[in-house]
Amino acid sequence: MTTKTVNKHLFVWLGSFLFGGFGVDRFMRGQIGVGICKLLFNWATFGIWSFVDWIVALVKAYSTYNDTEDITFINGGYSR
Repeated sequence: MTTKTVNKHLFVWLGSFLFGGFGVDRFMRGQIGVGICKLLFNWATFGIWSFVDWIVALVKAYSTYNDTEDITFINGGYSR
């Protein structure tokens, strides 16, 4: 069993920056409906929605991942 620990702030910032245009940052937080809307309609906002989500991620890391500073992945899967 392989275990990898990642800082949650870095994980959210990079996920939002690299994949925010596709709504992946919302999927990572468990907001499936908003993620689908962002995937379908982000082009209509000319990417502003993704940029705002990225700024929010920089200011406040989302607390979906418990109250710890780290996220643990076991065998490639996210472990709460």
